[in-house]
Amino acid sequence: MPSNLRVFKFSELKTATKNFSLSVKLGEGGFGSVYMGTIKNHLDPSKDLNVAVKQLGKRGFQGHKEWVTEVNVLGIVEHPNLVKLVGYCAEDHGKEIQRLLVYENMPNKSVEYHLSARSPNPISWSLRLKIAQDAARGLAYLHEGMDFQIIFRDFKSSNILLDDQWNAKLSDFGLARLGPKEGYSHVTTAVVGTMGYSAPEYIQTGRLTTKNDVWSYGVFLYELITGRRPLDRNRPTGEQKLLEWVRPFLDDENFPLIIDNRLEGKYPLRSALKLSLIANKCLSRYPKSRPKMSEVLEMVNQLVAVQSETTDPRSPLSVPIPFDPFQETEGKETPDHEGKSKSNSAYVKLGESSWFSGLWPWKPSITC
Repeated sequence: MPSNLRVFKFSELKTATKNFSLSVKLGEGGFGSVYMGTIKNHLDPSKDLNVAVKQLGKRGFQGHKEWVTEVNVLGIVEHPNLVKLVGYCAEDHGKEIQRLLVYENMPNKSVEYHLSARSPNPISWSLRLKIAQDAARGLAYLHEGMDFQIIFRDFKSSNILLDDQWNAKLSDFGLARLGPKEGYSHVTTAVVGTMGYSAPEYIQTGRLTTKNDVWSYGVFLYELITGRRPLDRNRPTGEQKLLEWVRPFLDDENFPLIIDNRLEGKYPLRSALKLSLIANKCLSRYPKSRPKMSEVLEMVNQLVAVQSETTDPRSPLSVPIPFDPFQETEGKETPDHEGKSKSNSAYVKLGESSWFSGLWPWKPSITC
């Protein structure tokens, strides 16, 4: 185990969480339950430190494997947009096996929560852009910021948490994998993840690359734009799958109809359109055509910079959109002098992909 992590006794964490009381329970997932806890600050024992304590459920080997992966990943990486792992607990007392992880506290919950009806106040458009930027930074670091590569494999809005300053950080690395070895193009692995987020080629073949995370990021951008989940069985049949639902609206006149109505019109329309163009690049049918996350980050940075300079909160769609250096132009026509694409390629890139007309099959090993 990484030596920079604190090793906790189970009794310490039992006390920290009031014996894992329901009153401090933050949530529950496939891994187990998460509790709010209070521990002594390692650097200053006179001060308390609020933490989140994740207790492994009784899932056997698979749960333990994910626990080990998370310790190993977060024990060796450090970045402002990755949740900090404070330490862990591993104790065996006969049949009583305890596996726990202790994280920095993220008091403002997940992005998924704030996009849902459970949140009383919707997050603003400017905060959505900042979240997109923070998440892209985190993924770009995992893919390109170290001398080895980590593929997240479970990038989704519920795994993006918000700290007390509303900075977004990636969390839950139990399904993460090291990237392919030198000379190899992909990692072959069992198909796992969350339905609605995984790239079609990964679902079909089990061949995993960083472009799976790029696809997931594109799906997430449409979550930020629409406020809808990637897969929602509670909606009418034609609206259950987010990427299918948005397809008919990706043109100048209809695009505003997909924007989250909880924003109540308080967003720059042109900014929302540009974010959808970035999403479409990430959702290219062909993995090699998807940009790297460093390129995605640069595009989002440019959008945030323009947004900060915008004075008109409802810039009309008729405002010319500059030609994008990351635009896929092979076989497409370039924008004309009015800034409009002669073939409307900025939109059809998402709509033309055959994964819309002929749906890629979902395998049962994908989890919800």
